[in-house]
Amino acid sequence: MAADKDAGTPRVFLARHGQTEWTINGRWTGSTADLPLTQFGESQISSSAQQLVGPGKLIDPEDLALVFVSPMQRARKTYELMFEPATRESLRAKVDFTKDLVEWGHGDYEGLSTTEIKQLREQRSLNAKDFDVFKHGCEGGESPEQVTERVDKLIMKIRELHAPNMHGENEACNVLLIAHGHILQAFTRRWLGYSMGFPLSAMLEPGGIAILSYQHHNIKEPAFLLGMALP
Repeated sequence: MAADKDAGTPRVFLARHGQTEWTINGRWTGSTADLPLTQFGESQISSSAQQLVGPGKLIDPEDLALVFVSPMQRARKTYELMFEPATRESLRAKVDFTKDLVEWGHGDYEGLSTTEIKQLREQRSLNAKDFDVFKHGCEGGESPEQVTERVDKLIMKIRELHAPNMHGENEACNVLLIAHGHILQAFTRRWLGYSMGFPLSAMLEPGGIAILSYQHHNIKEPAFLLGMALP
């Protein structure tokens, strides 16, 4: 068991893929533009993995029960960079490259900046000033209700795994998600029991890792793990 898991409460690690060309210039990258990582994006993942992934570290492969990965190449490459080939082989049966983690379908907004999206919405007589993808969705893309449906399916699978293991009964009970900025924020909202449009201001940088868990070893008290004591 990794040294930081003294409480034994199961965790869900959220890993955002590294930088792409569209990350640099602020263009919305959804489910249609399958962009590769930049060289810097690969170094972001390698650096995070060196510090946080491995035996006895925050993300210990032996403690993972499931690994959900978006099938888009920027997420797949992130998975490959996070784990050595031998570790990927040992995890093979636990990995699910699932469409439920594909980035939010941005539709007409794909490839646009936030400013350009607001301009487009204004031209179409839609709310532009207070536009929020988590409230309004994307024209020609996915609605908040559609995204809610697919992340809720994942949460249900994870809770079924975690429910009988809230006190560390099974050491290999953690879950890792490797995906994209908007879908991981959406997942976090639903994990905490909020509606998709709840005004939760959250950030996850490219190559970053976030942690979700539970309070009081209680499956009914899902929480955002803001910080931990290091060994």
